[in-house]
Amino acid sequence: MPLPRPATPRVLWNDLRAFWKDRPRHQWPALAVACAIPVAIVASFYLDSYTNILPREQVIYVDSWPADRTDEQIRAKQEADLADLRRRQAERQRQLKRIDDGLRRYGI
Repeated sequence: MPLPRPATPRVLWNDLRAFWKDRPRHQWPALAVACAIPVAIVASFYLDSYTNILPREQVIYVDSWPADRTDEQIRAKQEADLADLRRRQAERQRQLKRIDDGLRRYGI
């Protein structure tokens, strides 16, 4: 059984033109909307793929330590860093609690 001949673009264009020639006028805007929606979705995904993909500049701070520092100095610095971290965490927790209390007042 032989395969059918492939259709040329001209035949396809003539078929589409004949199909749409008999359609009422109100279907043309519907066609435009039906074509515009997927194009808009694909375009938005394409444009969104270029946002925030490059890594930001990373700044690394390095402390300079004397080579002859003692273990007590190291422990003191670690305790000071830990106290500072806990202070910042407590401050952040206080800020979030204030926001939560404000939202709870509104029933959220």
